[in-house]
Amino acid sequence: MPAPDPTPRPEDPAPVTGETLRGDDWYGRDLTGLAYTACDFYDTDWTETTGSGARFDRCTFSGVRFNVSRLTATAFTHCEFRRCSFFDARLDQCKAVGSTFDDCSFQLLRVTGGDWSFTSFPRADLRKATLDGVRMREADLRGARLDEAVVTGTDLSGALLAGVSLTDADLRGSDLTSLDAHTLDRTALAGARIDPVQAVGIAVGMGFEVA
Repeated sequence: MPAPDPTPRPEDPAPVTGETLRGDDWYGRDLTGLAYTACDFYDTDWTETTGSGARFDRCTFSGVRFNVSRLTATAFTHCEFRRCSFFDARLDQCKAVGSTFDDCSFQLLRVTGGDWSFTSFPRADLRKATLDGVRMREADLRGARLDEAVVTGTDLSGALLAGVSLTDADLRGSDLTSLDAHTLDRTALAGARIDPVQAVGIAVGMGFEVA
């Protein structure tokens, strides 16, 4: 499937810069073609928003509800998310490079593909979330809870994983070279599923000689 053409189309809304929006109701809105730079969104309702190709750069989202959103190829670059809700949100081939997520809720979140490198999820509760085929290089997941999460085919190279909990998580096909099993409590890895190639890599990283 070809990537969306980022060139603005005649029917796209004009780009918006430096605005502050408070309490706006965007329920069910189609975000296709929107472009916001250095804008602040406070307590706005984005429930069931849809669309593709929207761009948000260096924006702040505080108390925004992304519940049941269905967004494709949408970019949130170097944005800040504070106390936002992503209940049952679906983000396909989206970009969130350099963005931070603080005190957000992610119940039933599903992220498929896209680039989420250099993101920060301090102590995030990502239990049962799905991260499939996502690029998350050097993401900060320290102290995050990924119990029963599906983290498959995801690039976690260089990620910060100290204190992460992966109980019963499906990690097959993901790059786990940054995972230092020595620093994790054994219960944090209980029941986690990995493939044979990952098992060899982890064993070598722990100092075992694999014959």
